[in-house]
Amino acid sequence: MPGRSGPLAGVKVLELAGIGPGPMCAMLLADLGATVLRIDRPEPAALGIKRPLRYNLLLRSRETLALDLKSSAAKALILTLTEQADGVIEGFRPGVIERLGLGPDILLERNPRLVVGRMTGWGQAGPLAQTAGHDINYIALTGALSMFGSPQTPPPPPLNVIGDYAGGALYLALGMVSAIFSARVTGAGQVVDAAIVDGVASLMTTFQGMFAAGMLAPERGANILDGGAHFYGCYECAGGGYMAVGPIEEKFYGQLLETLQLNPAALPAQMDRGGWQSMRETLAARFRTRTRDEWAAIFADSDACVSPVLSLRESAAHPHLAARGSYVEVDGVVQSAPAPRFSVTPCAIPTPPREADNDAALAAWLVPEEISKLRESGVIS
Repeated sequence: MPGRSGPLAGVKVLELAGIGPGPMCAMLLADLGATVLRIDRPEPAALGIKRPLRYNLLLRSRETLALDLKSSAAKALILTLTEQADGVIEGFRPGVIERLGLGPDILLERNPRLVVGRMTGWGQAGPLAQTAGHDINYIALTGALSMFGSPQTPPPPPLNVIGDYAGGALYLALGMVSAIFSARVTGAGQVVDAAIVDGVASLMTTFQGMFAAGMLAPERGANILDGGAHFYGCYECAGGGYMAVGPIEEKFYGQLLETLQLNPAALPAQMDRGGWQSMRETLAARFRTRTRDEWAAIFADSDACVSPVLSLRESAAHPHLAARGSYVEVDGVVQSAPAPRFSVTPCAIPTPPREADNDAALAAWLVPEEISKLRESGVIS
């Protein structure tokens, strides 16, 4: 895709089509300006829930090439493209790309500067490496899931954000950018083994330290950040809707009480755990006296760390997010803008997901004569 802009402009990546965190990583790299070519099978892999292509937002900002990876001619083409690539992303079960004849050793032999990013849930090695799993399994095994929800109910799955996208896609993207930087300095490529369990374990570092220090209760709903504290949670408002309350610091907590017209002298101290339940009931009663939007207006300019809980539809219209351009509309679909922001190499507005177009897909990689030969030989349609 010519004309890419962003800090990764000039970086080329091949994405061997997968689901979940692999495409998310490819989207992030493309958002930042990399030219990413998605290699999909002739019958595209479903990304979880089927939907019209324009809504498969993880496929934005890159071209797609349809190839049968079991074909020797298709594999030869991938090896040819590898010679130009800075990185390859694959998210198959360990051993699959080796059996296809496209393992890291073969790819690195073809291009010693290549970075091969491997995305799995359990990692390339270990007792569970060949076992199926999903986000909920990875965050369960790493202890993250145990810290969500009320102690009276089973832990609720927090979408698939923590495992697939935070522990998986973001860590693979960081790993690939780091390894590409290293390859440009040293001339040596490498394999990035990005396991979701490793990423989630890393995300839990703060809480591991707190637990080791005896500062974190093992049960859910008994700590400051897991809903145990009355000053870090959500409260229902009149007519439905919720306000998110989070003034951990004393000075911000004081503003919460002042705005709610509560007298601190008549209440338990903020960090008195024995008073948390009664304070939760006090705050709950107060928030039920007004609607969510009324409270949002009252706290709008406050440092009390109180915000309305918005729906996805409402979020894009919030004045702050609108002013920052946190969301953009592409092909009639509201979606996140590329993040973070860069002062010198700003990212382009995403382009919509598109059907496989072999000519357009290969235009940034091969000259027209080479593309014509591939079509004549039947490698591409």
